[in-house]
Amino acid sequence: MALLVECVVVVVLFTAFVIPSTARDPIGWIGDYPPAIRQRCEELGLVKPRERRFTTADLVRKGLAVVVCAVALAFVLIRLNGATTFWQGFRDAFVIWLVIAWWDALVVDCLWFCHSKRVRLPGTEDMPEYHDYLFHITQSCIGTAIGLPVCLVVGHAVQLLS
Repeated sequence: MALLVECVVVVVLFTAFVIPSTARDPIGWIGDYPPAIRQRCEELGLVKPRERRFTTADLVRKGLAVVVCAVALAFVLIRLNGATTFWQGFRDAFVIWLVIAWWDALVVDCLWFCHSKRVRLPGTEDMPEYHDYLFHITQSCIGTAIGLPVCLVVGHAVQLLS
């Protein structure tokens, strides 16, 4: 039951951060847009051309968020779930990671992003890539794979801290 409550809480927190932040400054999230939209934004001069999809600042921001969440998650799993072993920490962390990854893909991206006019960037409103569901599903699969090493760290942290 604790794991279910934790999943609901992190989904609410994730949604409360991502949707307002993206709606307020969609260009700040350009690295998360489909490639064709990013390219058109570069052509229109809305963003500087990039050699990489994410800037160093993007990666630092995302990396810092992952580290903070992993440490917080280890403490939550110990205190609320009673996790004491690597396996308990890894398993619960990965379940939470999967819930966030697929909530992001299916609800935030495929339902909200693909249909919200608030995230349309000037000069790209006509692009069919805003409805590229496969892009979001593929990114979620990549995000799920990225979660494996993070959850390994959480599992080890649980084992060391409990």
